[in-house]
Amino acid sequence: MLPRLRTLLLPMLSLSSAAALAAPILDAAVRERAETLVRDGKHASLVIAVIDGKDSAVYGFGRARPGDKGVPDADTVYEIGSVTKTMTGLLLADAIVAGKAQLDQPVAALLPAYAIPALAGQKITVGQLATHFSGLPRLPANLAPADMRNPYADYAEGQLRAFLAGHTLVRAPGAAYEDSNLAYGLLGTALATQANMSYEELLQARIFRPLAMASSSAVTTPALRARLAPGHLADGKPAENWDFQAIAGAGAVRSSARDMIAYMQSYMQATRPAQQLAVQPRQVLAGEGDGVKKVGLAWMLDQVKGQPFAWHNGQTGGYASFAGYTLDGKRGVVVLSSTARDVDALGVGVLLPGSLPPPNAPAPKEIAIAPAELAQYAGQYALAPTFVLSVRQGPDGLLVGATGQGEAPVYASAKDTFFYKVVEAQLVFQRDAQGAITGVVLHQNGQAMPGKRKP
Repeated sequence: MLPRLRTLLLPMLSLSSAAALAAPILDAAVRERAETLVRDGKHASLVIAVIDGKDSAVYGFGRARPGDKGVPDADTVYEIGSVTKTMTGLLLADAIVAGKAQLDQPVAALLPAYAIPALAGQKITVGQLATHFSGLPRLPANLAPADMRNPYADYAEGQLRAFLAGHTLVRAPGAAYEDSNLAYGLLGTALATQANMSYEELLQARIFRPLAMASSSAVTTPALRARLAPGHLADGKPAENWDFQAIAGAGAVRSSARDMIAYMQSYMQATRPAQQLAVQPRQVLAGEGDGVKKVGLAWMLDQVKGQPFAWHNGQTGGYASFAGYTLDGKRGVVVLSSTARDVDALGVGVLLPGSLPPPNAPAPKEIAIAPAELAQYAGQYALAPTFVLSVRQGPDGLLVGATGQGEAPVYASAKDTFFYKVVEAQLVFQRDAQGAITGVVLHQNGQAMPGKRKP
């Protein structure tokens, strides 16, 4: 655990066009939760940007670096992880508006030098990559990092081309949703190739320079590194920064709260055709009424208490992020953390005051389970037709992935009971009369969500 530091809460930089007293105020419950998370060592630092239309304010908690005298501010740089996908989706929307791409266009048309897999004559389209309906897996099977602490650093275009050339789709494109870093990496590569630029050059030309996002990049420049908050694992230990080559479009961007405010306001102002296109719902993923979830070009589209909003989260080895806004354009939020722990609740709590769930009890005590016994839990568990937990045995224990999310480790607290450290949640596996595992129940936010094991 990190040392307990005296937590300061200050609007470090008012970015409001009005007087400072008119700057957006952080919800008291969210402020208290952020203070507690930093004080208890759950996050080394947090930055929360609150956006009310054209007005905004940035609140910092903790210390970006050991020995810092002040809290992190609007110019502190963080890895934003999969929030990068929304930028890749926006690059696609920009190309569509410019008449350079189409959603139903086969991705092979943008990458003629690649052998893109197909199934029964059905080709993967650009739009299927952008909505996670491509049929491609979450990660390429030939991803074999030399350093697991920086898993994408040595995955280059040659490996990407080789994987695609030899891969056989197990489901038809368009058949089902599966969150895929591979798909978004391929989309970023396709768009950059079409524009005859690198992915970084395309980001700078189409998004960062037009929006004056001077502290945003898919590569780490010396200037950005000087303001980069060092990352931390969920247990508080130092983490390596992540670097990307061929899959940059899935998670390579580093940015600051100041830049991310400009990015979010470009959507909230609803005057840019590409941004409007990016948040148009393309597929319904689950639910109905208040629980409905749809997907646009990367953006997740939800509704709570009658209020529709767009959001995306992200996590790398040492960072977590959340960006979202209400679709009426009145309220936006960006949360950046230098610890790889979920910050979604903080983000939604800012967007929809009163929605912050109560803090959970302290994590249970971890017990050891022999690796040979862990293998029995591996499998696919369907909590809903379009929401599946994928459990596999990793080198240090069980890893659990979920539809629309990356993998996270879980830890045993009892036989058949495992808990997350990166989010407040537990998994309880179910057995039949013969002792075979038949399902799992996910306990989170006071809800119990059962799921059956798939054959």
